[in-house]
Amino acid sequence: MVSDELWDRLEPLLPQRERRFRYPGRKPLPDRDVLCGILYVLHTGIQWEYLPKQLGFGSGMTCWRRLRDWNEAGVWQRLHEVLLAELNAAAKLDWSRCVVDSSHVRAFKGGSNTGPSPVDRGRAGSKHHLITDGHGTPLAVLVTGGNRNDVTQLLPLLDAIPPVRGRVGRPRRKPDSLFADRGYDHDLYRNQVRERGIVPAIARRGTRHGTGLGTYRWVIERTFAWLHGFRRLRIRWERRADIHEAFLKLACCLITHRQLGSLC
Repeated sequence: MVSDELWDRLEPLLPQRERRFRYPGRKPLPDRDVLCGILYVLHTGIQWEYLPKQLGFGSGMTCWRRLRDWNEAGVWQRLHEVLLAELNAAAKLDWSRCVVDSSHVRAFKGGSNTGPSPVDRGRAGSKHHLITDGHGTPLAVLVTGGNRNDVTQLLPLLDAIPPVRGRVGRPRRKPDSLFADRGYDHDLYRNQVRERGIVPAIARRGTRHGTGLGTYRWVIERTFAWLHGFRRLRIRWERRADIHEAFLKLACCLITHRQLGSLC
C-alpha cells in the first residue's frame, strides 16, 4: 500500500488527464490504485501479465502504461527533488562528500542500454551507476550497457545531481569531495572533478588495500543492497531502457522517503 505521507507528496506531481465530453468511455482506474500495482511489481518482481486482478490494482498493462507516462512526464525526478529538498531543509544531507559506484545486473531480454558484461562471461547486461551523499541517500542514478567503463559515467553522474532546495540561498548540487574506488582511477577525470571545485578521493590502481576509503564508501554498498532489495531491479526484464530506468528512479524515491521517515 502507498502511505498517506508519500501520496500527499506525489499526487500534486501527477499529470491530469482530461476526459472527453462526448463518449468519455470507461472511467480510468484511480492513480493511487495503479501506483499500488506498480509498487507490487517493483517489490515482488512479478511479470506484468501475472499481476493479480483481484488485488484491485488494474491490469498489468494499465500499470505499465501509467508507469511509462509518469516517467515521460518527469514525475519520479520531481518527486525525488521534493524529497531531497525536505531532507536538505532538515540538514540531513551530507554535502561534505559524495560517493559513486556501479552495479551490474543481467538483462535476459536484451534491449537498449545493454551490452556484453566482462564480469558475466559476456552475457547481456546493464549497469546501474549511482551517486549518493555521505549518508548513502541517492542523489542521481544512470543506466548504461554492462560493457561501459565506470569512469565514463563519473561526470554525467555529477551533472545529474539536481539543484536541491530546502535551505536559504541558492540550490545546492555540488558536494565538497568525491569518493570512488579504483574503477574511477584516471588523472584526466580527477582534474575535471577538481575544475568543478570538488576534491577527488579516488583509490589508485596497484596500491595496497587499506587506504581507509572504505570507511566512507560503505554507504553506497548499503544503498545498492537497498536497491536490489526490490526484486524487479535484481534482473533487468524490460527491453525498453526507459521502463527499467523508471523502476530505478522510483526505487531511489522510496529509499529517500525512508530516510525522511527516519527523522520522525
